[in-house]
Amino acid sequence: MSDTHLKYTDPIDTSKLSFEDFKATVLNDYRIICESREASLLGRKEVLTGKAKFGIFGDGKEVAQVAMAKVFRKGDWRSGYYRDQTFAFATGISNVYEFFSQMYAHPDIEAEPASGGRMMNGHFATRELNVDGSWVNQMQLKNSSADVSTTGGQIPRLLGLAQASKVYRENKELAYLTHFSNNGNEVAFGTIGNASTSEGVFFEAFNAAGVLQIPLAISVWDDGYGISVPNKYQTTKEDISEVLSGFQRDEKGEGYEIFKVRGWDYPGLCETYERAIRICREEHVPVFIHVTEMTQPQGHSTSGSHERYKSKERLDWETEYDCVVQMRKWMLESAIAAEDQLAKIEQQAKEFVKEEQVRAWKDYIGAFAEEKAKAIELLNAIDHKTVKTLTNRLNAIKEPNLKQIYGTIRKALRELRGVASQEKEELIGWYEKQQTVNFERYNSKLFTDTLEAPDNVAVVPVTYDEEARMVDGREVLNACFAANFSREPRLLAFGEDVGAIGDVNQGFAGLQAQFGEHRIFDTGIRETAIIGQGLGMALRGLKPITEIQYVDYLLYGLTVLSDDLASLSYRTKGGQKAPLIIRTRGHRLEGIWHSGSPMSMILGCLRGLHVCVPRNMTQAAGMYNTLLRSDEPALVVECLNGYRLKERMPANVGDFTVPLGIAEVVREGSDITVVSYGSTLRLVQEAAIELKEMGISVEIVDPQTLQPFDKLQICAQSLAKTNKLLVVDEDVPGGASAFILQQVLEEQNGYFNLDCKPRTLSAKAHRPPYGTDGDYFTKPSSDDIIETIYAMMNESNPDKFPRII
Repeated sequence: MSDTHLKYTDPIDTSKLSFEDFKATVLNDYRIICESREASLLGRKEVLTGKAKFGIFGDGKEVAQVAMAKVFRKGDWRSGYYRDQTFAFATGISNVYEFFSQMYAHPDIEAEPASGGRMMNGHFATRELNVDGSWVNQMQLKNSSADVSTTGGQIPRLLGLAQASKVYRENKELAYLTHFSNNGNEVAFGTIGNASTSEGVFFEAFNAAGVLQIPLAISVWDDGYGISVPNKYQTTKEDISEVLSGFQRDEKGEGYEIFKVRGWDYPGLCETYERAIRICREEHVPVFIHVTEMTQPQGHSTSGSHERYKSKERLDWETEYDCVVQMRKWMLESAIAAEDQLAKIEQQAKEFVKEEQVRAWKDYIGAFAEEKAKAIELLNAIDHKTVKTLTNRLNAIKEPNLKQIYGTIRKALRELRGVASQEKEELIGWYEKQQTVNFERYNSKLFTDTLEAPDNVAVVPVTYDEEARMVDGREVLNACFAANFSREPRLLAFGEDVGAIGDVNQGFAGLQAQFGEHRIFDTGIRETAIIGQGLGMALRGLKPITEIQYVDYLLYGLTVLSDDLASLSYRTKGGQKAPLIIRTRGHRLEGIWHSGSPMSMILGCLRGLHVCVPRNMTQAAGMYNTLLRSDEPALVVECLNGYRLKERMPANVGDFTVPLGIAEVVREGSDITVVSYGSTLRLVQEAAIELKEMGISVEIVDPQTLQPFDKLQICAQSLAKTNKLLVVDEDVPGGASAFILQQVLEEQNGYFNLDCKPRTLSAKAHRPPYGTDGDYFTKPSSDDIIETIYAMMNESNPDKFPRII
């Protein structure tokens, strides 16, 4: 893959440039702008001809993005919007060839380094990891965090990217991390469409940045619409900078510097961005740039036409105030260029973009040519009428995609069912080998799987002194965190009530005084922003623990967790990682909004995170010790009713590790296997005592983590011994218990060993009411567990276990 011929945009310093140099810089900017516009125009055609599935482009935003690119330095970060292609071209974050490779979904990261074909077009990301998963030197890159399509979803992460600069500046212990920061001088640039500022995530994060006073620069591309809906329905007063004017810094206190500039005014944009980013970088304060009077020449996307919802007057205005038209007019009037010079640049831009588009398409199709040829060779060797027809049909497709190639093979194999031949076996062998290749293309890197992955953390058993004290479970966690914060200066912890009081359950009690407010600190009530802070800081090499006070409140930050953090490694094909730990608590506290166990929501939305469900605080500490030595994200759900239960204090509280995905048999038995986790596991343990008196031997398996789940298949091994299975948890019916059944019965083939119907015992299909009685009649109790297990034994041996009721 060769690079684009573009010369990236340069900063303008009129005090040092001659007029000729100034003209050369402006003309180079115009060249980038023209190439970006041509990429938009040609990209739309590629979708309409069927070569690409969808297109969304940055036309109308080109001039402002070139101006912004001039002040974007190595070491800075972007958290942007899927219309930022001109900025990506101008900074070298991407180029025209990669832009079209992404449109075609080229699965090779050499051609499409942002995502290997996994993200739609206009979604940019720099590769922040070496092949082995170690960090690159971020100070040698112009960095872009991986885009998301969810409108406004890029802004929470922006908080953490900017806050990392403040952390690196304030914590001198981190001065050695020169590949992540230069004394915190980096600026985090965010971009967003005007309509998306109506999203709650924008307001939450915007307020947080004003509180934190961090070097963050948000640009709003305001073209007057959100798809077809005009600003009058989007924003009070139809003007986001006016709405936010109360955040403007003044002599009374901290806040933002707010700027407003027209999107077609090249000199005004260059001047505004130079001033805004200088303040942001030097004074370490947030700035807001509202870029107005932008246009969208091709409408929102290839899915529709803007002529359907814009008036003739609006369309005429957009034609006249197209930023490319206005910049061209300004250059002619200012004697920067003559008509023939500009015409030549425009023609060269057309030719160059077409060449790069053709090259990207040929490389995309060419990547599969060998597979097509091999498939046809193997199919041709088979003497079968229908297979011959399928082969000829595939051969006639000039530029087949992988679906057509492998779909033909699968159809052929179905036609060959019952046929035995060496040629068929050779086809099957090649097809199965290629499934590994296609897995790597489309299914790999849910986790980055580096040398620092949790699986590579040494397993260190817990040890106890002979005189080990019995302490509250919270004290075990507190000692664990203290040991880790002493060991690793990159660690941070923050959330509601984490700092001054050490969290509501005292896991961090006294640690802010010990390690400082710059490492353990409070936040406002803003779950989305809290998770965004952690995600952004983790991208920049820090090791944050973000606390969400109760697992029920995870809902408020779910979009960032699901759309961004959980998909980060996958959507960049291992190009970025964020070792963020989300700490929360749940289960048995009483009340509709404080006692949830929404594990099915977590399991469904957060593939890409490890999900840890420790049964006590010692297990939780071992999991934290593992995670804090690794580089993959995780959610840890502590048992809310376990903080004051007594546990022995480990002698190696900061060093012992609990491996993820390794289930544990916590009680051996012979009659029935019960799989449970968290708080309900203790209820199962209590029930097992009474059941033993009734002549029933219960084996209890604690999976410890739900993702990954029981990698050694301990559950199936137990089931082979007992032949009966009960899953107990606090989620709704068909929630996490159904997931566990699928894993044990289908993935582990446990159904072979059943001698009766497997059962689940879960909470009722609604949230628990307040009070002890509400809890008793809503969630599994020890009575429920005893009677369910007894009923299962009654089904197998009614004489020995007569019915209770």
